[in-house]
Amino acid sequence: MGASYSKSLIKLLLGIDILQPAIIKTLFEKLPEYFFENKNSDEINVPRLIVSQLKWLDRVVDGKDLTAKIMQLISIAPENLQHDIITSLPEILGDSQHTDVGKELSDLLIENTSLTVPILDVLSSLRLDPNFLLKVRQLVMDKLSSIRLEDLPVIIKFILHSITAMDALEVISELREKLDLQHCVLPSRLQASQVKLKSKGRASSSGNQESSDQSCIILLFDVIKSAIRYEKTISEAWIKAIENTASVSEHKVFDLVMLFIIYSTNTQTKKYIERVLRNKIRSGCIQEQLLQSTFSVHYLVLKDMCSSILSLAQSLLHSLDQSIISFGSLLYKYAFKFFDTYCQQEVVGALVTHICSGNEAEVDTALDVLLELVLLNPSAMMMNAVFVKGILDYLDNISPQQIRKLFCVLSTLAFSKQNEASSHIQDDMHLVIRKQLSSTVFKYKLIGIIGAVTMAGIMAADRTESCSLTQERANLSNEQCTQVTSLLQLVHSCSEQSPQASALYYDEFANLIQQEKLDPKALERVGHTICIDFQDAFVVDSCVVPEGDFPFPVKALYGLEEHNTQDGIAINLLPLLFSQDFAKDGGPVTPQESGQKLVSPLCLAPYFRLLRLCVERQHNGNLEEIDGLLDCPIFLTDLEPGEKLESMSAKERAFMCSLLFLTLNWFREIVNAFCQETSPEMKGKVLTRLKHIVELQIILEKYLAVTPDYIPPLGNFDVETLDITPHTVTAISAKIRKKGKIERKQKADGSKTSSSDTISEEKNSECDPTPSHRGQLNKEFTGKEEKTSLLLHNYHAFFRELDIEVFSILHCGLVTKFILDTEMHTEATEVVQLGPPELLFLLEDLSQKLESMLTPPIARRVPFFKNKGSRNIGFSHLQQRSAQEIVHCVFQLVTPMCNHLENIHNYFQCLAAENHGVVDGPGMKVQEYHIMSSCYQRLLQIFHGLFAWSGFSQPENQNLLYSALHVLSSRLKQGEHSQPLEELLSQSFHYLQNFHQSIPSFQCALYLIRLLMVILEKSTASTQNKEKIASLARQFLCRVWPSGDKEKSSISNDQLHALLCIYLEHTDSILKAIEEIAGVGVPELINSPKDVSSSTFPTLTRHTFVVFFRVMMAELEKTVKKIEPGTAADSQQIHEEKLLYWNMAVRDFSILINLIKVFDSHPVLHVCLKYGRLFVEAFLKQCMPLLDFSFRKHREDVLSLLETFQLDTRLLHHLCGHSKIHQDTRLTQHVPLLKKTLELLVCRVKAMLTLNNCREAFWLGNLKNRDLQGEEIKSQNSQESTADESEDDMSSQASKSKATEDGEEDEVSAGEKEQDSDESYDDSD
Repeated sequence: MGASYSKSLIKLLLGIDILQPAIIKTLFEKLPEYFFENKNSDEINVPRLIVSQLKWLDRVVDGKDLTAKIMQLISIAPENLQHDIITSLPEILGDSQHTDVGKELSDLLIENTSLTVPILDVLSSLRLDPNFLLKVRQLVMDKLSSIRLEDLPVIIKFILHSITAMDALEVISELREKLDLQHCVLPSRLQASQVKLKSKGRASSSGNQESSDQSCIILLFDVIKSAIRYEKTISEAWIKAIENTASVSEHKVFDLVMLFIIYSTNTQTKKYIERVLRNKIRSGCIQEQLLQSTFSVHYLVLKDMCSSILSLAQSLLHSLDQSIISFGSLLYKYAFKFFDTYCQQEVVGALVTHICSGNEAEVDTALDVLLELVLLNPSAMMMNAVFVKGILDYLDNISPQQIRKLFCVLSTLAFSKQNEASSHIQDDMHLVIRKQLSSTVFKYKLIGIIGAVTMAGIMAADRTESCSLTQERANLSNEQCTQVTSLLQLVHSCSEQSPQASALYYDEFANLIQQEKLDPKALERVGHTICIDFQDAFVVDSCVVPEGDFPFPVKALYGLEEHNTQDGIAINLLPLLFSQDFAKDGGPVTPQESGQKLVSPLCLAPYFRLLRLCVERQHNGNLEEIDGLLDCPIFLTDLEPGEKLESMSAKERAFMCSLLFLTLNWFREIVNAFCQETSPEMKGKVLTRLKHIVELQIILEKYLAVTPDYIPPLGNFDVETLDITPHTVTAISAKIRKKGKIERKQKADGSKTSSSDTISEEKNSECDPTPSHRGQLNKEFTGKEEKTSLLLHNYHAFFRELDIEVFSILHCGLVTKFILDTEMHTEATEVVQLGPPELLFLLEDLSQKLESMLTPPIARRVPFFKNKGSRNIGFSHLQQRSAQEIVHCVFQLVTPMCNHLENIHNYFQCLAAENHGVVDGPGMKVQEYHIMSSCYQRLLQIFHGLFAWSGFSQPENQNLLYSALHVLSSRLKQGEHSQPLEELLSQSFHYLQNFHQSIPSFQCALYLIRLLMVILEKSTASTQNKEKIASLARQFLCRVWPSGDKEKSSISNDQLHALLCIYLEHTDSILKAIEEIAGVGVPELINSPKDVSSSTFPTLTRHTFVVFFRVMMAELEKTVKKIEPGTAADSQQIHEEKLLYWNMAVRDFSILINLIKVFDSHPVLHVCLKYGRLFVEAFLKQCMPLLDFSFRKHREDVLSLLETFQLDTRLLHHLCGHSKIHQDTRLTQHVPLLKKTLELLVCRVKAMLTLNNCREAFWLGNLKNRDLQGEEIKSQNSQESTADESEDDMSSQASKSKATEDGEEDEVSAGEKEQDSDESYDDSD
């Protein structure tokens, strides 16, 4: 045969035309003889050799005969030879035979599935008709589910290569339905589970151990990657197919892998994929379980896309939606869990970058992920510890709660028993903490305290778990307890020179005990002196009145024991405060000013909290050892100011304010401590203390009102409060006093509500722990009560935080308090009740806590000059609990809150019956009315915050929601425990809806509506209830609400705006609703006296008209934008319906736009210019295409529509002239865009006429400027500008023929030209 490069004899003979047929015939006859013979001694495969002679012939004499012989041979050959012959076909046959061979092969494909791969491989290489390929592809698609995994790559390649732009979406949709790789890879599941064990130290060389299935899968995805890289239509169709999948169950692991692959392959589609993913996550279609399965099954495929997956996670973490942020954090977690060490390092690096970003939500999420990774895989995290340690250089920019998390991560790494190599981290931690504790900069000292106490908790907790295992470890635990003790003692000694630092140490230590993170031995060693030190510092004999040069007479007040015994105790508050503050003008003692240990009254409340938790932990919740502190009096002076208030000096007033703050904080901690006591006597005492708090707050408000620039003693000792709050409050209190922007009654611990317009409230947000929009819902109060109410709200950060357990007091109805005589016999019984002021105090605090915890920390960038943690000031204890814990606690209160809600409802029902609905009727207790109204509002606010919590979308929280809804529905009627969710939602909706009759204020009404909407959002069948929302909203808009100040309504514009939007969004016909308000309500208002409202809509007054006008214009524009333009192919009925709808919309627009002739204030004109342009733009885009093909059949309707609209656009032109002549820049900035839009409209009308063969009906005229009343603007400038405009617009403006007949030049603005064309239609006919 010669060398490999020379032709064989057979090949040479086949090149001779006359011999070729005979030789081919002989070869095919000989070939079957070798079918079943083994290879000869030379390892030559004779059948394959014979077939190879037929390849690449210069000329085939009889192609058809050769094709027939080959196909016959294929039908009888063994399978391995069939493969060889089929794959050789493109090299044997000429182009003319491709069609015939293709048909034969497709038939063979149906008969023999084992030949699928070679046949499809060949079909891809033959020149075949696209329609034929389409049939073959469909044939393959039908058999896809039964094909072997190793054949899939070739098959998928054929399918993807045969896709066209027209059928891409259809084919991909079918492909993703039939291709379920999660089940194809079942053998590798075992390997995937082993990966979890191996991932700690698995190197990238693990590919050598991959199973054949995994190799096939990797090959398959390589084929897909290649296809989507070079075919844009395939990637777009794949994303679209996934986007169109609606059901949760239809989403597969394959979908997620494809999104990741396209994201990493096509940079142009990244934004599109991110949008699709966000929508899927929000709707709950892609959940954690699906993501986990994706990583566990296809980790080898995803490993190559590590950088793209991390980039996607980073993008998701920048989102505003908590569910999307959570998904981004899961991407980081699973990437770390399943990928190799290089990827793990990238994950940690990305998380550290997030932590140093300055974005609060990002920092929190990244720290949470780091903490989870440390617990999940400590040895892998140990390799990346150096990155985490680097965060210690950026402590300035993170909040105290984040500092706790960071030190928790580092401490867990440093003191993990599994890591022997962690000693260097321990050394670094000790160095950093000692450095911070000894810093002269106060902020760093406090960071050191937080870090040291957090580290002590981790050190103790680790040993606690292992103590019981062996004696050796128990001994080690003793050694560890010694380390913990020495660390805490170090903190104590470094902080004792500063009251603030000491107080923070006590609070941090108390939190450690409360979370049960401290080993009992360590607690015993550190805590044995706490009780003694507290007594020495703050407790004295009540019978010995302190002597000294005090500015006020000292008295033992607020004792709860009626008969004081000789050995009674008292809290030594006033003398301590006097000795520290009075001589120093009320300024706090700084560490530099005192070289000796101080007993500061500032530490009273934090030290007591520490003492209480220590006793509670050591005695299993029993507080008998310290229950004397609940009863004992305090050394104060007469606090009620009376007439002496004005005569006091500023220093004395400041002293009294400090005394009140400290007393209030003491009582707050007392209530925190004893709120869960079960005996009636103790409950009574706690309620009395609660009553004292409310009384003292009223007294404090009086002092604060006349004490400007006063800085209270701190109540919370986190870093942020020390930095900014005192100074901010100083400025605010002065501003409040001066401007009188007041909103609230009673303690302003309350909560956020809708947004605020006032400048003063924007300033307040710097010291306010919540955004500045909280104040608007509380403007129903009057007089002096209102003027003092906001004061305490701004001092919120200086009050001690109430624990979440305190709200168990809401369970109290009537509690009997026994009074014992000297011989311990019951002398009398006094009934102590949770009164309205105390209820309001608790509800305000609870609503504020829920707002802080359950409203997601929107990932907003911190504005310049704003304090980073201002939102969380006063919530440091609360922030250490998860949202789930808080929700679980509050759900225990749903029943008592329902009781209170029903009682308040009954109160207002009875009140309405007695006074016929008149608020200030005879015998009405106005103060009680306002308190009850505020309680009503707070309860609705709490329910709203609770049910609006985004966490209910997670499956693990569904039971909580179910139980709460069961409580609500059972108030209406007792039902079975196993009711479906829809039934519970429906009953809960009806239960809450029943309260609408007794709603006392507009603010409550808005919260009730929002609460009902939140309930409806969770229901799948909410369409019928949508009408109920609209009906209820209309009732509230048509109700007469009690007014506030005589000059001002009690309804804020923001709340009215919100309710009106809800009404129009939920009503059946927005256009009819707008027509009713603008066509009925507004004329009533115009015809009524100055201060009288509309009779149909009492909320519509001259003050609130601009709100109604803005909402109606905005909703009208939003509605018409949703109308599809339609096409000429649509049915006649659809055209008529759309034309009718546009007629109604233009009529509404006309009614609204004409109101500016009566209401011509700046805000109204501004709304008119803004939304007028948007409406005209919508008319251009949505309505003009409809008129194009409706003109011939509905000529009169189109003319009528354009005639009405022409008058409106003329008025818009007049408004432009009005803006210019008044030179109001706020209005004139809208004029150029509006004029451009009006000109476009004229051109568009002309185009419509041309399309309908009416172009000759369009002719031109001059333009004049007029004001709102239609009077011509006579100034020379405006005349010149008019002339200019008319010249500029010559090409596109028309005028009415009727007007020119009267001898006048009609003013044809850019927007009135369609009328001209309308009139011209009549002329042309």
